[in-house]
Amino acid sequence: MLRTLRLFVPVSMVVMLVGLLASPAQAAVWSSSDQWGTWNNGGYTLYNNIWGSGAGPQSIWANSFSNWGVWANHPNTGGVKSYPNATRNVNRRISALGSVTSTFNVTVPNGGAYATAYDIWCDNHAYEIMLWMNKRGAVGPLGTWQRSLSVGGHSWDVYRGSNGSNQVFSFVRQGNTNSGTVDIKAVLTWLRTNNWFGDVTLGDVQFGYEITSSSGGMDFRTNTFSVSSS
Repeated sequence: MLRTLRLFVPVSMVVMLVGLLASPAQAAVWSSSDQWGTWNNGGYTLYNNIWGSGAGPQSIWANSFSNWGVWANHPNTGGVKSYPNATRNVNRRISALGSVTSTFNVTVPNGGAYATAYDIWCDNHAYEIMLWMNKRGAVGPLGTWQRSLSVGGHSWDVYRGSNGSNQVFSFVRQGNTNSGTVDIKAVLTWLRTNNWFGDVTLGDVQFGYEITSSSGGMDFRTNTFSVSSS
């Protein structure tokens, strides 16, 4: 009689194997746990960027500029701990730009405190424009509320302030979203038209996660991301 050989694998081993296969960092082209870890790909630069005081461990992984993420375990205390991001430098004046758009798709945790946000720099870091696409927990923009408006394909609450080094204009989306397209040129044109600045030079367009807390370890994943300008 032919007998079938059965192998019994412990449940714990199955869970471990599934976890390894499911983790994007395991197969990533690049990864780093360095505080200032950087990687250049396709005209973009990725930054681990752990800059805040009291930060915990954080590691970044990437398959490309468009597909990357971080695992972060920052304590549940106040203050931003990190801003891991992908950066594209444009370096052109607003009047010389026909268009600047960006698309994104992310997967973010249901816990912690953070914002998924663009950080856009003009005139050699004299002006900082933040576009908050989603936020969770005890986080909020710098400055005071100015008005609500629709521009660049989204509706926002707009804040204006200064961090002591540069002007900060924050556009906080009215309702969280984990994917979409943003007309960045339209936002810059609105700021210029309303005399918040002049014909400034657009420098870096950054997109990432401003993490205040992620106690226990949480995953932030950028499924797709790109910046286009003409």
